Amino acid sequence: MRWGWLAGLAPLATPAEACRLALVLALDVSSSVDAQEDALQRQGLAAALVAEDVAAAFFASPDPVAVTIFEWSGRWNQVSLAPWTVIEGPDDLADLSARVAGSLRSRDDLPTALGYALGHAAGLLQSGPSCLFSTIDVAGDGVSNEGFGPAEAYAAFPFEGVTVNGLVVNAADFEGEVDLIPFFREEVIRGPGAFIEVANSFEDYEAAMRRKLIRELGTQMLGGGTRGNAG
Repeated sequence: MRWGWLAGLAPLATPAEACRLALVLALDVSSSVDAQEDALQRQGLAAALVAEDVAAAFFASPDPVAVTIFEWSGRWNQVSLAPWTVIEGPDDLADLSARVAGSLRSRDDLPTALGYALGHAAGLLQSGPSCLFSTIDVAGDGVSNEGFGPAEAYAAFPFEGVTVNGLVVNAADFEGEVDLIPFFREEVIRGPGAFIEVANSFEDYEAAMRRKLIRELGTQMLGGGTRGNAG
């Protein structure tokens, strides 16, 4: 499988001097996420980005972090919420948060094509800033159920040196929910220091995202870590 179809999906960003982390945030907007749940995750991410402890983690080093955000669902539905943004000060975080808070959901009727979302994220890293570390932060409330899955994505797209972490929203009411945490642990996360964070409901999304961002940013400050599991 070729990944050339991803070329040009994201605008090229000017590499940040001594950029320490390129971070891709991916939000699940598949049909299992209703309108209220989508609002909770969207506003939860927006709030987490400007939380005091998260901001402190962003600015704990003089070397900046670059962030891009997209939402995903079906195999051809990956929509940018924020292009690559180098976070050099509080105003940059505030602008990024405002973009997410003001964004509108693109679709609500498509399945969960997680392999395609991962492939898209890999393409964003290829066209984004050149940083010391690269992390994909993918959130989801269900297992992949359309197109190729994570294993095929990892075999076909450029993931060398990339850490993929997962935010499991353990709130779905469909059959197979009990398999969601093992699915993310065994098939989704990968790379140096990879881990999953669990939100027990969409109401818990903001708190889980805060924990996740702090851990991701702190891991890079410590120079990596061991493969992690859900707590």
